[in-house]
Amino acid sequence: MIKKVDTYALTWRFPLIIWQLLFFVGPLVFMISITFFLVKNYRMTEAFEMKNWIKMLTRGYFWDAYAYTLWLATLSTVITSCIAFPASYALSFKVSETTRRWAIFFLIIPFFTSYLVRTFSWYVVLAESGVFNSLIGEIGLGPYKILNTQVGTIIGYLTFCLPLVIILQTLSLANVDRNLIEAAYNLGAGWARTLLTVIVPSAKVGLIIGAVFCFILSYGDFVSPYYLGGSKPPTLSILIIDTTKSGQQWPRAAVVAVMMMSTLMIVAFAAILAAYRKPR
Repeated sequence: MIKKVDTYALTWRFPLIIWQLLFFVGPLVFMISITFFLVKNYRMTEAFEMKNWIKMLTRGYFWDAYAYTLWLATLSTVITSCIAFPASYALSFKVSETTRRWAIFFLIIPFFTSYLVRTFSWYVVLAESGVFNSLIGEIGLGPYKILNTQVGTIIGYLTFCLPLVIILQTLSLANVDRNLIEAAYNLGAGWARTLLTVIVPSAKVGLIIGAVFCFILSYGDFVSPYYLGGSKPPTLSILIIDTTKSGQQWPRAAVVAVMMMSTLMIVAFAAILAAYRKPR
């Protein structure tokens, strides 16, 4: 009987296993393998040499791009999470169930539009002669340069990540046991203490997962740093494009991609461990 149950469970898991092997493990193994290839006369040739790794990992521009990408992703995660939390808290505790559902619906709507289109729309708003500078110019301020700066990049990241983070935080906060909150109030805890000792720990998993999604999306994004940030200094995603254009150096670009994947996996696993770690 136990063998039949195991076979039945494996049968339903088999399509997922095949999917992961074909579309994640397979491409990942191939990407790692081509990091050892060589480019001769603008053509890749099979080899097993460390030249591409040595070339990229000993160059200062790679580590500058790595540090800059890490900084932007971390900054985006902190800003997005801080902006999203008050909105998520209000949707979870201050409005009706119907209002919360409609709010989540409207937060999903932006994903129906291409992210590239939404990013380009910021050109009209953030340009030196755009909407924002025109408005503040009426009160004698500006114009300020926002495009081709870190500020422009972060605005693009917010456009990309903020709705998703609000949704994830709202779903997590809405499931916090109200009895625990009432018990905290009855025991004399104020709003701030209840928030920090009851609500946030109870919603920890959703809050961390929302932050991780924001970090992953920001870390690998190409559109915002390129079109709103001016691509200088380059992020790792931009460095990949520049490397492939330089003599068709796909193996070196693969080295950058593998480093990105490794970083994201470390961050993701560390966040999951932190999210599901039980308090002592």
